[in-house]
Amino acid sequence: MFEEFKKAMTREFEMTDIGLMSYYLGIEVKQKEYGVFISQEGYARELLKKFKMNDCKPISTPIECGVKLSKYDEGEPVDATSFKSLVGSLRYLTYTRPNILYAVGLVSRYMKAPITTHLKTAKIILRYIKCFELCCDLELTVIQYRKFQVYNSDTEKVTIDGIHDEQSAEKRR
Repeated sequence: MFEEFKKAMTREFEMTDIGLMSYYLGIEVKQKEYGVFISQEGYARELLKKFKMNDCKPISTPIECGVKLSKYDEGEPVDATSFKSLVGSLRYLTYTRPNILYAVGLVSRYMKAPITTHLKTAKIILRYIKCFELCCDLELTVIQYRKFQVYNSDTEKVTIDGIHDEQSAEKRR
């Protein structure tokens, strides 16, 4: 069926078959027999390198518990352009790493007039990204029923929509 569609499209439009997609807008696409995986491993490494955090000490949480940021905090102002670049890069990374979404949303509130406290908080997120680079490279895949599954690089299931084992997931479907 797909081959017929491809032939019909080729007859109608000028196009070339370049094979399976492997990279799209900075997102790596891995097509395997049990799903299509997306990740931003390379982008995350480049991000750490760009902001000189590739040799940083990794941490296990994207933001400290109970951290309170305010635009009225006292501190030295930092370069708003580089801070915006950092936050924008982190926001793009949230497409495949929803675990940093809250922390990135928090620091993105202070892009107009960032201070050292805001920059330190953003760098904590980078240290968390470093932790994932070292310990468990995650890939997201969209499966039937529009749920997300998360696998580590050894294709070991980490979580399925909050359920940790395949039997429970099957019962829930």
